[in-house]
Amino acid sequence: MPFDPALIAAAAELLDTYRKAGLRIVTAESCTGGLVAACLTEIAGSSDVVERGFVAYSNQSKTELLQVQVETLEKHGAVSPHVARAMVEGALARSHADVALSVTGIAGPGGGTPAKPVGLVYLACQRKGHEPLIERHHFHGDRQMVRHASLEAAFELLRQQVDA
Repeated sequence: MPFDPALIAAAAELLDTYRKAGLRIVTAESCTGGLVAACLTEIAGSSDVVERGFVAYSNQSKTELLQVQVETLEKHGAVSPHVARAMVEGALARSHADVALSVTGIAGPGGGTPAKPVGLVYLACQRKGHEPLIERHHFHGDRQMVRHASLEAAFELLRQQVDA
């Protein structure tokens, strides 16, 4: 899938900022299915910043790849600030990166409930040695729009961690 030129420009700027700061990124993605890592790695030379990416779409993959506790998933559900936090902490612990980003949500068109509607997305971003920053968003539109908005929000969170 070709990315919007504005997203590519944002990715290139983000990579340059991280490169200058000497920081590396790891992603842990669920509803975005690897879009954050894919957009970043669309830029040639991104391997000096993007350390790795986890696509943990199922609950089982969240526990196996990122060590999200089954109890956390059962108590709060995959789309929760608790799981976003566990995912970001797991990604940071299972990589050599300095900054981790996680995304979990309901992109739609199905899967939503009154308590957790389609478009509900939690993002977490954590720099080693700091507490994670967790955001709740309710994006509107179709599946593609929710995933695109999640990608933009992810880039903004990653930008904020450079100065953390």
